[in-house]
Amino acid sequence: MSYESMITFALAIFIFGITPGPGVFALISNSLNNGMRTSIYLGVGMAVSDVVYLILAFYGLVSLAKNYAGVFDFISIVGGLYLIYLGYKIFTAPIDKNVENVKKSYRSYFGNFSKGFLISASNPKVIIFYIAFLPTFVDLTALSSNDMIIISVITFCALMCGLILISYSAHRARQLLTKESSVKKLNATAGSIMGLAGFYLLAK
Repeated sequence: MSYESMITFALAIFIFGITPGPGVFALISNSLNNGMRTSIYLGVGMAVSDVVYLILAFYGLVSLAKNYAGVFDFISIVGGLYLIYLGYKIFTAPIDKNVENVKKSYRSYFGNFSKGFLISASNPKVIIFYIAFLPTFVDLTALSSNDMIIISVITFCALMCGLILISYSAHRARQLLTKESSVKKLNATAGSIMGLAGFYLLAK
């Protein structure tokens, strides 16, 4: 894989990472409601899940999505319902309770990582994207272990760059809203975005 191919591949993954979808919607919602720090762990979970799908694509497990479609459907349903539940909790959270959530439950970095991993894992179409996308840059039949490691690292870093950019932008918007009425609208917006991401996941 040439340096030119690596740069092009990284840019393509970056664009893929910031493309609107359940993961991006959940990240925006989390950043608006809880700030950037916890959202980084959400993004890491999403990126790790994508790398897992990438590795599955490396080994040509296209049949995984076909033979275990029922399992993937179940994961998608669970993920969608979970996002709707989170959206409801954010939407209905009182202002003082919202502050406590930032200090306590939403400081659970592993919880945010797990949530991010589940969101991306709930979308089995990601593996189809990588299977269709990778041959443009590498010869999968001649792929070495070193190539796999390099591409996995590039994928993770490019995704994180995109997700951090989204999280930072949403976090900056959050900092501009300090009045109680603004915070209520912020919770309503963040909860609605999270809920819509869940419905989007269920409808796929």
